[in-house]
Amino acid sequence: MKSKILALLGGTLLSASAMAGGYQVNLASQRQIGMGHTGTGIQTGTSSIFFNPGAMSFLQENGVTVGASGLVSYISYRSTNFTSATAEADNPLKTPFQVYAAFSINDKLKAGLGVYTPYGSTVRWGEEWNGRFGLSELSLSAFYFQPTLSYQISDKLGIGAGLVVATGSVNLQRQLPLQGANGTEPGIELDGSAETALGYNVGIYFQPSEKFSVGIDYRSKVDLKVEGGDITYQGLPASATALFQGKSFSAELPMPATLSLGIGFHPNERWTIAADVSHVGWSAYERLRFDYDAPVAGNMSSINQRNYDDAFIYRLGTEYAATDKLKLRAGAYYDNTPVQDGYLTPETPDADSRGLSGGIGYAFSDKFSVDASFLYINKKERTDTGEFSGGVAGTFKSIAYIPGIGLNYNF
Repeated sequence: MKSKILALLGGTLLSASAMAGGYQVNLASQRQIGMGHTGTGIQTGTSSIFFNPGAMSFLQENGVTVGASGLVSYISYRSTNFTSATAEADNPLKTPFQVYAAFSINDKLKAGLGVYTPYGSTVRWGEEWNGRFGLSELSLSAFYFQPTLSYQISDKLGIGAGLVVATGSVNLQRQLPLQGANGTEPGIELDGSAETALGYNVGIYFQPSEKFSVGIDYRSKVDLKVEGGDITYQGLPASATALFQGKSFSAELPMPATLSLGIGFHPNERWTIAADVSHVGWSAYERLRFDYDAPVAGNMSSINQRNYDDAFIYRLGTEYAATDKLKLRAGAYYDNTPVQDGYLTPETPDADSRGLSGGIGYAFSDKFSVDASFLYINKKERTDTGEFSGGVAGTFKSIAYIPGIGLNYNF
């Protein structure tokens, strides 16, 4: 029983952390979401801070952008062991956001600052579903701050680099497979904040002609560390206190590096077509170790394997200037899952993802404009045993609806 509890605990914690990456839904710009989240090989305005810092040097005006999305997700579960066991996660609305500001130091040199939330979600399965010993609730958030410089080497070539300063937090709750007071099941909650971590984002943008452009961007791995996270118990029976003495935990999670190549094509002054391919270095996530200040499930630490594979994301998007003020956008992408068979978990049951998006942009004046977007994500239905990850055997299906709006001001 002690080893079973430890495996469940370790697996849950590791999966919860990994959800930020394995369920990677980038929402870095409302204009670019409408175009399938392409942007590496084209000029994207202030959001070049994220997509390609090299393109920021081509900005003609100073600008500020503020945007947010409303992430509504649905996850369903059906047991493969007990056909009558089904569940649906009660996930609250999440609001990832982005803020960008870019300024000209001179004709060649631009400076900018980006603040965005590349990871974050909340999943609530409740305390009665079949996998409650794996997870009942998870809340995870990450915040990135990126000061950036960009230099235009020539009228065709720009380079840029940004320092990424990252932090975040996690709260995880689940039931324990023990008999508590009055026949209830005890629970455990882990809550912690990540220490400040550093990374970088570098890019090169090249536009050899008015009709064609290309870009490459590299966002480095960021290692987030939790030190002194709090462990609390609810309804733990006196007979189990010797096994569960831990009050704090520490762990480390790699946020993988991403290398993106993008191209842009402008057949005429009204059309923009963009395509991106991204390689995400998920293989950096092999395993994760949790250390406790005192025994948890009778052990001072737990190690759980993940063995993620590197994965590719393919994106395609377009924008059409219907009038001088109105722009129409559409896009699509395909995101390969890094999760191998046997490693699926209920925190965010990952599978190959298909995304479809659309959007509009409207300029009220030369200085003020609004972007609106909508993204639909459909993950393939996936059945897995979770035998290597401490997951819950069953079939999972996930979809998400993500509307968003952004405000742009140039000066």
